[in-house]
Amino acid sequence: MAGHSKWANIKHKKAKEDAKRGKIFTRLIKEITVVARDGGGDLSANAKLRLLVEKAKAANMPKDNIERAIKKGTGELEGATYEAATYEGYGPKGLALIVQVLTDNKNRSVSELRHYFAKHGGHMAESGAVAWMFENKGVLEMEVAGHDEDEIMEKLLEAGIDDVKMLDEVAMVTCEPKDLDIVKIAAEKSGFKVQNSELRWLAKEPLEILAEDEAQVFKFLDGIEDLDDVQNMYANVE
Repeated sequence: MAGHSKWANIKHKKAKEDAKRGKIFTRLIKEITVVARDGGGDLSANAKLRLLVEKAKAANMPKDNIERAIKKGTGELEGATYEAATYEGYGPKGLALIVQVLTDNKNRSVSELRHYFAKHGGHMAESGAVAWMFENKGVLEMEVAGHDEDEIMEKLLEAGIDDVKMLDEVAMVTCEPKDLDIVKIAAEKSGFKVQNSELRWLAKEPLEILAEDEAQVFKFLDGIEDLDDVQNMYANVE
């Protein structure tokens, strides 16, 4: 089994704080709009949109907000046109990062990122320079009070899960991207409450951060995530 992850715990707690501030709503609305634009507004025919709508509902986003975002994506309502872009870079203490943005101005986004990296001891990298250190995985976060890693693995192994990490009372289960829906259904049938399910880039060989470097590293990562155009950020840290 994979060990405990301090950064994963921090991200999990930060997600709750973002939800309280409404910041997560802004990011979800942008992503729903883009996914509806690219794949249509029919949830039964657009798996990515279906996952996002479930995520939005889990974050207690009002139904009207979700519907408006979908309609903006399909052109039924006017709205900003967002473009997706992915950037790679290096931070302090050996950090490697993949940063995904959704923006109405790519020049602004890359300028802000380049400035932030340079100011805080990092630098942007060419496409592919960092991506090889990561692999795309399906990830579920589930409430599993009273169950340990071995029990969860036993219940969901046949569904195709790869690994389980415990984050307080929440388990992070990983699987191949194609198995995400299957694992989610199996988890719910097993009585687990799925808080979130999505595709993520996970580091193949996570970097262990020394205790004396944690404050600098986690502050750097928080700053990246707080940039307005940043949608997702993935780092090679434990």
